[in-house]
Amino acid sequence: MTERQWQILLDCAHFKETDEVPIALIVDSPWIPGFLGISHLEFYAIPDIWISAYFEIKRRFPQVIFIPDFWVEYGMAQEPSGFGTKIVFNKNSTPNIEPIITSADDLGEFLTGVKQPDPKTDGLMPLVLELYRYLNPRIIKSGEMIKIVASRGPFAIASHLMGVSELLIAVKVYPKEVKRLVSITTRLVIDWLEAQIEVLKGIEGILVLDDIIGFFSEEDYLEFCHPSLKEIFYHFDLPVKIYHNDTNNPVHYRHLPDLGINIFNFTHLQDIKTVKELTQGKVCLMGNIPPLEVLANGTEEDVKRIAGYILSNFTHNRGIILSAGGGTSPGTPERNIKVLIETVKRR
Repeated sequence: MTERQWQILLDCAHFKETDEVPIALIVDSPWIPGFLGISHLEFYAIPDIWISAYFEIKRRFPQVIFIPDFWVEYGMAQEPSGFGTKIVFNKNSTPNIEPIITSADDLGEFLTGVKQPDPKTDGLMPLVLELYRYLNPRIIKSGEMIKIVASRGPFAIASHLMGVSELLIAVKVYPKEVKRLVSITTRLVIDWLEAQIEVLKGIEGILVLDDIIGFFSEEDYLEFCHPSLKEIFYHFDLPVKIYHNDTNNPVHYRHLPDLGINIFNFTHLQDIKTVKELTQGKVCLMGNIPPLEVLANGTEEDVKRIAGYILSNFTHNRGIILSAGGGTSPGTPERNIKVLIETVKRR
């Protein structure tokens, strides 16, 4: 992102007034290849195509802050691959990840032999780091910079190791083993973010994405999830800390300020006014236009109407970043993103 865009994000994270409400979108391989008419394999495997793709979307939408921006990722595969999961690549979609723990009953056996993954040597993560080393000088030369690094969260990673249903069963049947697994995935998140920071330098923000936490009750969230997230976010002394969870479950929203985060990207299924109240106005809200029904498949009038409603809940250009209620969906058209830009300018 540009220096100006980074300053806007800093201002948002610290509840400073901005000239106009910023627009930010989480974009990655589910959206970019299809939008530009390239295959996912080309996007993943050919550095020149990857960097050209990012330059192109930034040329088309200079008013939009892309988060985390210049994100080297293979769908959700890079962190689970450190454990040896099988990754199945597809030409025109994100890769599939095959669980290596097929039943909650097998979790204990898995834990007896598992080793803590090293992002510098294990799975796809070393390839990501090497691509960052190779590409970052070209990004800087263009006048842009990488300021945020990202990781899937500890429960998202655990769910790819054993499947969501088996993980949730294990929470109730084998709670001690789940806590051991989560301690490993939490350490991996920290190590993975640190490894990226070491390679890129100048990093001042992190993004942690974990939708699986949205499947927990408040009681289970406080026991299993909150300590893990807090450990991750408090480990990094950085000015921007973004948390993404677009599962429709608000039970943990009131605990978010205690995590040390300052930007929250959440589901469109929760009214932004309610989320503002639950987070006590202490976290900048990044949301929350329906990413599929409206931003991808809706009419221009749909986008204007929903964006206008979101903005109406904020009397000042503070505490709000206009965005999708989740990541940018495949098929999101250029015209609807431009409608967002026009809506903000008319505010």
